[in-house]
Amino acid sequence: MASAAQCYYCFECLSASFEGREPASLAAVEALWEQHEQTKKLVSLEDQKRNETVPTQGGRAGDACRESVNDDEDEETPVQQSSQTSSSRPKGLKLPSFSRLQGQCSSNSSSAATTPSAISNTSTNSLHSGSSIVTTPATQPETPGLREQKAEQRYPLFVTWNTVSQGGSKSLRGCIGTFDGQELSGGLKSYALTSAFDDTRFSPIPKSLLPSLSCSLTLLGSFEPCTNAMDWVLGTHGLRISFIHNGRRYGATYLPDVPVEQGWTKEETVESLMRKAGWDGGAGSVARRLLRGTTGRSSSATKPWDQVSEFRTVKYQGLKASADFAQWQEWRAWVLSLDDGREIMGAA
Repeated sequence: MASAAQCYYCFECLSASFEGREPASLAAVEALWEQHEQTKKLVSLEDQKRNETVPTQGGRAGDACRESVNDDEDEETPVQQSSQTSSSRPKGLKLPSFSRLQGQCSSNSSSAATTPSAISNTSTNSLHSGSSIVTTPATQPETPGLREQKAEQRYPLFVTWNTVSQGGSKSLRGCIGTFDGQELSGGLKSYALTSAFDDTRFSPIPKSLLPSLSCSLTLLGSFEPCTNAMDWVLGTHGLRISFIHNGRRYGATYLPDVPVEQGWTKEETVESLMRKAGWDGGAGSVARRLLRGTTGRSSSATKPWDQVSEFRTVKYQGLKASADFAQWQEWRAWVLSLDDGREIMGAA
């Protein structure tokens, strides 16, 4: 379900906020993205046909060159297989009318994102980790699986902004999400802006930084309570922990790709989560001793880990998509070149 189109929509929302205008609707962005992908497919097919070598008179069929295959397409982007003949031309592609595209989507209204004014270990509604801040209702309802979510069109989600250096290395610039199911259009708009401007670990993203940004979106689902702190799979599950220490509740989460990117073991991941949540009970082996206790192995009853109670872990899965500024701009330039394109995108 997560797609580059949704990342483009996050870029649209951020750009529109800098310019003081309303962004195009998510439905319009997704429809135009699908058309752009189909257009690229048609262009690729036509290029292949033009590159075919037809045997000249007296030549042998075996002398014909193989068709060149374009391997540059993003394998994560599903493109409907074209059944059109060689007479198909991208120039014949019609852009839906502005009124029809706008009518495909209801208003972008949604409940405003709840953003912590500061990273607090005492709040029961805010979870903090090294890569994300999570806002969640005080009473967390059971979250349906990804298949049920697709039908309901409500998703827990994260929006992550990174800056990309000239060498291609990424640095986190903002990441805020929610475990509360969101209507996709309103949720993306709300958290695209919240993660850009209200992540308390960073200053608000300025307009000048826009060309260096990349955007990642993760839709969450398949939440399951863990039988113990090790009951999850690296690279498959994200992890959310919560516990009480000295009467204060702590919590944090990592998305599924974070432990793999950092090269952590499961024990190291949970220990890191405890520290990012605010755990200050000691160094190194303290968290590991606590984990041994939660998994049924021997544990010591000495302080400080004997003061930890209600240690809970929840695993979940995520669908992720990413896009950078250059990809968004390429798509946007294509849209603006079409009839009604400028009107749909809100361009002057």
